[in-house]
Amino acid sequence: MNDITGKRTTLRYAEAEGFVYCQKETIERIKSNTLPKGDLFEVAKAAALLGAKKTSDLIPHCHPVPIDSFSIQFEIMEDKNAVRITTQAKSIGKTGIEMEALTGVTVATLVIYDLLKPIDKSLEISNVRLLEKKGGKTDKQITKFAEGSTAKILVCSDSCFDGKKEDGSGKIIAELLTNESVQVLEIKIVPDEPKEIKQTILTWTKEKIDIIITTGGTGLGPRDNTTDTIKPLFDKEIPGIAETMRSFGQDRTPFAMLSRSVAGSIGKTIIIVVPGSSNGAQESLTAILPAVFHAKKMMRGEGH
Repeated sequence: MNDITGKRTTLRYAEAEGFVYCQKETIERIKSNTLPKGDLFEVAKAAALLGAKKTSDLIPHCHPVPIDSFSIQFEIMEDKNAVRITTQAKSIGKTGIEMEALTGVTVATLVIYDLLKPIDKSLEISNVRLLEKKGGKTDKQITKFAEGSTAKILVCSDSCFDGKKEDGSGKIIAELLTNESVQVLEIKIVPDEPKEIKQTILTWTKEKIDIIITTGGTGLGPRDNTTDTIKPLFDKEIPGIAETMRSFGQDRTPFAMLSRSVAGSIGKTIIIVVPGSSNGAQESLTAILPAVFHAKKMMRGEGH
């Protein structure tokens, strides 16, 4: 099974459909509810619910996911001599719920086939497919916010600046941003000196960069100056970003609560201060990308 421990928990949605084709006479029997095996749709509905819940037992690589909502509808299509089945599933989790929606549809079509086969030998199951999927990092409603944005990365580290240690977190941040179609214009390394950190941030914000991410200097050490230097520069603080990063990190390490990460805006530039460790930087960005770029739309007065 794929490792999904690095994924964010989000609202997931999926909708699927399938068809059972039959003879015209069978459609009439369905409408009059005179079938030899009883109520067609109630049995198929119960089976679809049970099938959706058993998806991870049936499909080897499928993760067990909580099904927070599941609905099923049946439509008699007289013009096509068919029964259309649709399912909608919702889950708040780390992976999609499309397989549960598809399994529910498939089981419902099989049950309908089983209940109709005594009176119709021409039955055909067809066109089972996914209609819609939402949630997670692939959701187009979210991913579009980052496209075309510009970014600069500031690595605040005495050891990296002196050449005693190779920068890891800055490169990881750049890769994560690039994967979201963000243009990374520069990675700069400075010592843990408030004056140099402040000067760089103020210079970059005048260049109208969409997002500036700093890494390092968020801890409790005597040279951890980044948070204290940048926070007073904000026009507006955005506490939810830092809260989300710490919450995501705390689920993975007990030390995330010690991070003093902050986020805010200067003009129309978002500034996000993340930890200097490679894991801390990666987890922080994973928690907020690409949704954080929705702030661009809001700061331009375009609303939600």
